[in-house]
Amino acid sequence: MALKRMGIVKDYEKIRTFTVAVIGVGGVGSVTAEMLTRCGIGKLLLFDYDKVELANMNRLFFQPHQAGQSKVQAAEHTLRNINPDVQFEVHNYNITTVDNFQHFMDRISYGGLEEGKPIDLVLSCVDNFEARMAINTACNELGQTWMESGVSENAVSGHIQLIIPGESACFACAPPLVVAANIDEKTLKREGVCAASLPTTMGVVAGILVQNVLKFLLNFGTVSYYLGYNAMQDFFPTMAMKPNPYCNDKNCRKQQEAYKEKKAAQPKQVVVEQEEEIVHEDNDWGIELVSEVSEEELKAASGPLPDLPKGITVAYTIPNKEENVVAGETTVAESEESLEELMAKMKNM
Repeated sequence: MALKRMGIVKDYEKIRTFTVAVIGVGGVGSVTAEMLTRCGIGKLLLFDYDKVELANMNRLFFQPHQAGQSKVQAAEHTLRNINPDVQFEVHNYNITTVDNFQHFMDRISYGGLEEGKPIDLVLSCVDNFEARMAINTACNELGQTWMESGVSENAVSGHIQLIIPGESACFACAPPLVVAANIDEKTLKREGVCAASLPTTMGVVAGILVQNVLKFLLNFGTVSYYLGYNAMQDFFPTMAMKPNPYCNDKNCRKQQEAYKEKKAAQPKQVVVEQEEEIVHEDNDWGIELVSEVSEEELKAASGPLPDLPKGITVAYTIPNKEENVVAGETTVAESEESLEELMAKMKNM
């Protein structure tokens, strides 16, 4: 509510009217769901098929006594205790299977806060390309805006990406090498090496993701189309990618055509160049005051400049008291007449 008082957000209460789906309730997804719950989101849909393990305890959110429970059930229990005003809908299944994929699309289309209405935003917090491609396929077909996120296998970098079908590049437009080359990502896993996970990196990525979710839903600030994070140099690269007209996803190409038609139908804004009006702060008559003292005279009337290091300048200088005569001016000659004689002359004038 302070954001509203400070003029950042026009109506923060509107957050209660939005529905967000979080796919993948792991290191990033669980923290994302918690932040949205604490922010007062209207409804959360949680999708995951994994169980809580003790190996997950180096991450945030989950607790040891929840080991063995499904992640969505454990998350729902914790989140309800944090904010009971939020509506929760959990689905404990793999969205990439044929049967579950159709149900997943139905919930995106009809699982809004008002049943039968579409949800407002989909957040991908999964850890594999197969699930990302499934989300990409569903959102392209439905024209659903979504945000993708991820943390690298070495746990020291991550990213978020806003994907608006037809307007920005989808996940298949500029796919990772694994997807582009049709490589089975399971074959890339190094034997005996498991993906690292730092709660710090995941917390940073989740925070950036939710920050952009709030900006997108409440319409303030600038939403990043792509924002990376490299913990080794604290580097945050950002960019925007246009959709690929030759994308392999046919629904992406359809969305691109629909977006072009929409843009063409919008009335073109004619920019009229107006002459800049000269405004004088000191008066209402357009009178401009110009100094009669030149730059050279000002320098002559100023005191000596101190010896300063390179790149540092003084804001002003103290006038030199010894030199009361401004360069270029002449002094009045002293008169030998007395004061009485001068006064008499003035009376006769």
